[in-house]
Amino acid sequence: MYSMNIGRPLEFDPEQALDAAMQVFWASGYEATSLQNLLDAMDLSKSSFYQAFGGKRQLFERCLKRYRDTMAAAMLDSLNQAPSGRQFIEDRLSSVASEACSDEKPRGCLVMNTANEFAQGDPAVAEWVAQGVDRFTAIFEAAVRRAQSEGDIAADNDPEVLARFLVSSMSGLKTMVKAGLGGSEVKDIIQIVLRAID
Repeated sequence: MYSMNIGRPLEFDPEQALDAAMQVFWASGYEATSLQNLLDAMDLSKSSFYQAFGGKRQLFERCLKRYRDTMAAAMLDSLNQAPSGRQFIEDRLSSVASEACSDEKPRGCLVMNTANEFAQGDPAVAEWVAQGVDRFTAIFEAAVRRAQSEGDIAADNDPEVLARFLVSSMSGLKTMVKAGLGGSEVKDIIQIVLRAID
């Protein structure tokens, strides 16, 4: 068990502990995650936990932002490396089908899971969720604009509207996969989504 004394350097890796906590929240949600769940995953004493992270809610905010930033960075990297904007879009949608075919329990998207769990009942959490959605939407909008410039999506389509459509489609698909939708069904829906953005 790690420990930390005031005035001394941290004796654990805060980033590693934050990642561990993020995985717990992602798998179980906020309410279902107990303090003990977090302490076990992060390998911290209660005193070290409170000194380093303040409390469960403060930790959750940091985890949600970390998830947002990590996912956005990965998406941007994928977009930059994709042979085309449309291929990036197809790959992102196809990743949901891969989740449906995986032996691992699907976890969905932490940002959208949080939206479903809290709805609009907590203004601060709603703002955190909105920031995440805006980040993801901006990346899809960049992909749409690139696809339009490459001639793969009609130029008269509103790229922001298409981006929001794609984010909502992915969110819905991930939720359906969590509910048990199979890979073949997901692939059929993806084909409809792709036809809708032509």
